[in-house]
Amino acid sequence: MQVTINQAKSILNKATGFIQDYDFTLNPYRGCQFGCDYCYASAFSPNSQLRANWGDWVMVKENSAELLVSELERISKKYDRPIRIYMSSVTDPYQPIEKEVQITRKILEVLVKYQPILVLQTRSPMVVRDIDLLGQFHKLRINISIPTASEKVRKDFESRSPSVKARLQTVEKLRHQLPSDDSYQIKFAITMTPLLPSYDEDLPQFIEQLATVDRIVIQPFHSSKNQSLKASTPAKAIELKEKYQWWYVDEDKNYHNLFKKLELLNQYYGVEIFEGREGFGYD
Repeated sequence: MQVTINQAKSILNKATGFIQDYDFTLNPYRGCQFGCDYCYASAFSPNSQLRANWGDWVMVKENSAELLVSELERISKKYDRPIRIYMSSVTDPYQPIEKEVQITRKILEVLVKYQPILVLQTRSPMVVRDIDLLGQFHKLRINISIPTASEKVRKDFESRSPSVKARLQTVEKLRHQLPSDDSYQIKFAITMTPLLPSYDEDLPQFIEQLATVDRIVIQPFHSSKNQSLKASTPAKAIELKEKYQWWYVDEDKNYHNLFKKLELLNQYYGVEIFEGREGFGYD
């Protein structure tokens, strides 16, 4: 694993495209040690060699917290409402290196003083470490990425990522340990984006466990459904799709069948079911 320590020039970037409903994105790192095979973010690697080695390198933005203070001091004066921040769009704020360098934790220590509307996107159980800080945000959404119900599929597409079981357990820990009242509007979502195959035998128990969140976001595999992302889909993900032809040969049907099953969570438990971009906002 190649780890480099960098001094970033800026930390808040104007949100555009898929997450344009936010004011800014915040990425504590460049690159991601989870290195998911389908990740579009690899296209934003500094060069072709690093893109090819996605998952084997990470750049630590060592001065993130200091930069954030100065940028928030300047930016917050331009808004008469809480700033909306999405963390993170092209990395995971809780990838393994975070345990050592704690850049994300330092960022949260700054953010809590400014009380933005914050959405955290991660697939890592490490987020539980920061419950003491997360519980101080008045408007927070935590999105846990779980694109498949099947551990076998997870191992193929996300071999370096935490297990499906570990992520589901993370949601439960957060729900039970974070405050939930009118003053602290903390919400939880499962993002199945892009949706990966799931074996029928894994779905019933998986869907049952999703009943405790307030939102599920689902979206088909972007390489075939979104031309703007198609070119950024790593070749290995396309190869893996061939392995799962039993799913992708009738992808639309499988997608809609799963969507209908998820809709039952809305009917019986009030879980919001969103498709794509609409589901990534705080509200």
